[in-house]
Amino acid sequence: MVRIVRAIALSFATLPLAACMTTPAEQPVTVTGQITYRERIALPPTAQVEITLADVSLMDAPAKTIAQQRFTADGRQVPFAFSLTVDQRPLDPRHSYAVSARITDASGRLMFITDTRNSVAFDGRRAIDMGMLVLVKTN
Repeated sequence: MVRIVRAIALSFATLPLAACMTTPAEQPVTVTGQITYRERIALPPTAQVEITLADVSLMDAPAKTIAQQRFTADGRQVPFAFSLTVDQRPLDPRHSYAVSARITDASGRLMFITDTRNSVAFDGRRAIDMGMLVLVKTN
């Protein structure tokens, strides 16, 4: 009888510890990479850089932003590294996700943008490297 009571007490004592453990789906994922463009054009110091991870599943609706990084060039030039941290819990495995990037001048006029789909597969990895994303010049 004493053994049964001890076993039950031990199982109740370890229950809070089990609740604190995170499953792989609860751990954040980091999506990293770099952006660049082919033209040999220097960016103005006030250029704004924006990298976005979005749910692009719906064809007739705007993409839903999942994570975003924005910064000013401050005189730096491409390539720019980026890192987006994503909570996996709200992600739907049936949906499609993609990274896009854009560079605008201080007034908001678009200078460079990604023109291809850069899909992200959330397949259980905790770090996803997108490599180099190449932007194209706008007119």
